[in-house]
Amino acid sequence: MSLLDLNVRCRKAISGLMTALAVAGLLAGCQVRPLYGSLDTPSGADSTVQAELAAIEIDPISDKHSDDDAARELYNELTFNFEGGAASPRKLYRLKVLMDISQAAVGVEELADVPSAYTLTMNTTFVLSDYETQKTLTTGRSFATASYDFSSQRFANIRAKRDAKQRAAATVADDIQARIAGYFASQR
Repeated sequence: MSLLDLNVRCRKAISGLMTALAVAGLLAGCQVRPLYGSLDTPSGADSTVQAELAAIEIDPISDKHSDDDAARELYNELTFNFEGGAASPRKLYRLKVLMDISQAAVGVEELADVPSAYTLTMNTTFVLSDYETQKTLTTGRSFATASYDFSSQRFANIRAKRDAKQRAAATVADDIQARIAGYFASQR
């Protein structure tokens, strides 16, 4: 091995080592924090995002078109997502949700000019505020779509539309929960 080859190899090794140290230095500032897990606070108390979510009181959901089924589905999904079926603690936050549902025909039967499928869209706007001070903590929007088939059977159409509302409500509730959990996690 010549002196020139040895010099090139040393430079490559030093360059690789410097790159590794630079990447390690950049990553040293990163933190991985649990979203739903526990996090020890400076006071020694164990604080979790799930406990914060359980402390949210959900106002009755307002709907532009008086769709009580969809409003009830969304309320129930949010309640279960936040409290998880456990006993509810003292409420510290208030969540107000405004909902709008629309549907559009997306398929038409050939030669009959009758819709064969619909798409239901649920749009929501939410505001999370402090329970005592009424100060707004975070706001956001969420939406979901669900399709359903339309047939000549009346009961099947009613049930298909109800199922689409349930699917859309579950998707919106999961999105709202994730956004609010992200807010609480970022406040630590």
